[in-house]
Amino acid sequence: MSEPEFAGLSAVVTGGASGIGLATALLLAARGARVACLDLKPDDLPEPLIGTHVDVSDARSVDAGVAWAAELLGGIDILVNNAGIGAQGGVEDNPDEEWRRVFEVNVLGVVRTTRAALPYLRRSAAPAIVNTCSVAATAGLPARVLYSASKGAVLAMTRAMAADLVGDGIRVTCVNPGTVATPWVDRLLARADDPLAERAALEARQPTGRLVSADQVAAAIAYLAGPLAGATTGTDLAVDGGMSGLRVRPRG
Repeated sequence: MSEPEFAGLSAVVTGGASGIGLATALLLAARGARVACLDLKPDDLPEPLIGTHVDVSDARSVDAGVAWAAELLGGIDILVNNAGIGAQGGVEDNPDEEWRRVFEVNVLGVVRTTRAALPYLRRSAAPAIVNTCSVAATAGLPARVLYSASKGAVLAMTRAMAADLVGDGIRVTCVNPGTVATPWVDRLLARADDPLAERAALEARQPTGRLVSADQVAAAIAYLAGPLAGATTGTDLAVDGGMSGLRVRPRG
């Protein structure tokens, strides 16, 4: 039998202890990769995952976490920049401090982690970076101005980094999930006046009529990160239930 797709490869996943990050880390490990999760709360990770505390808004924390992972894994072949936070509201609803907080994590977190991982990626025979972006980068969503701006920056960075790094053989791509059934969405729904109605509204705005699962996003990330996607770089892959591209008639 042939070896698993990721046999012999090492992966680092930020935000890897829950949601999309955990689903991705588990899938990569199941396909043969050695995986380290960098997360604010890396406790109780299932085997064979390893993890350490990293705050992507802090450069020293990122540098130390990436160096720790590279030493234990024997290098880094794949970086999944998944750590991120959400934000709600129109352009007038968040103060400057909140804008800075979200960009520190969603945008500069990608910068810091990529910068720290590049020396190891440049030594890899199959290097890849996959960023978790969002449909909010490509579609105008109500009450998501700050979040959309941060993910729009991630999409632009993905393309620019791909252009800069293609000469080094490093592929850079991103996934654009729709609304995903994650702990963050659960907390969002819990704060709604009518959680059931709010969930139904989130499901209805995706043409498939259901939320995206973390495993579905993980499958897309694994495809982009894998050696079989060696001809794919500088692109974004929508995993949004048709939200960004389909215009369907309302049901009923």
